[in-house]
Amino acid sequence: MTAAFCVHCGQSLAGGEHLGCRVPRTALEPPRFCPQCARRMVVQVTPTGWDARCSRHGAYTSEPTG
Repeated sequence: MTAAFCVHCGQSLAGGEHLGCRVPRTALEPPRFCPQCARRMVVQVTPTGWDARCSRHGAYTSEPTG
C-alpha cells in the first residue's frame, strides 16, 4: 500500500503544500503519523534510530530492511 498521508503532519498528501513538512530538518525527524491511516503513532527514539508503531498497521523502523 502506498502512503496516502504525510508522516509529519497527518494531512492528506493529495491536498496542501506541506511546506512545513518539507524543510530539511524534518528529514531527520521520525514519523509521527501512520502513512496509511494518519493515526498518531507511538514513537521511541534511541541513540541508533527510531521505532514507530501504528495500532492498525504495525511497526515501522529506521533500520534498513533486507
